[in-house]
Amino acid sequence: MKANPRSITAIVEEQVQKWQMLHKEKKQVVPLPIITISREPGSGGRLVAKAIAEELGMDLFHQEVLHEMAKSAQVSSQLLETLDEKGLNTLEHWVSSMVNERHLWPDEYSQHLMKVIGTIAKHGNAVLVGRGANFVIPREKRFSVRVIAPQPLRIANVARTFDLSVEDATRRVIRTSSDRRAFVRKYFNADIADPLNYDMVLNTETLTVAQAARAVSCIFKH
Repeated sequence: MKANPRSITAIVEEQVQKWQMLHKEKKQVVPLPIITISREPGSGGRLVAKAIAEELGMDLFHQEVLHEMAKSAQVSSQLLETLDEKGLNTLEHWVSSMVNERHLWPDEYSQHLMKVIGTIAKHGNAVLVGRGANFVIPREKRFSVRVIAPQPLRIANVARTFDLSVEDATRRVIRTSSDRRAFVRKYFNADIADPLNYDMVLNTETLTVAQAARAVSCIFKH
């Protein structure tokens, strides 16, 4: 799913229609997998997530799409309407358990974010990138991946991708890393870099995007 805020309404409507169709066809008899991707800036995590989704035939929700969904109370409500009573009760339990266990004081945005991520997780068959999705979905309900790479390599990747000088790319990498770390600390009282928060850590210095995606997809295929 492309992260274009102007098309968020179309994205939501398309996804809602897809879930409704699957529900009518009763295709989701067993819980479908959820994969969450956390990534260091410049590590290629976005590309890895796209490759995983394509290989496994899963829906892809980038950070920007999740963010735009969480900003709108209307969108949050629209997504919640796709769950039955049992799904809603389970989602409420997930959110309240996380708030209590992590001693959180959620504001309006984070409440919407947790509900958006939780709704996607209940439907399953999706790859979620960023926004602390792995801290919202219970460990037993998702497979969580962290994509990393040495900073010099990440800076070089960012400089090449965005046509920046090394100095500007360095500032961008450091700023984005700091912002993501602060976001997870603020909303989930957790350390985004702690490897114990993930089921798998992939280093794209030694793995290509295709190899990293294949490592994850193999777990679900076999």
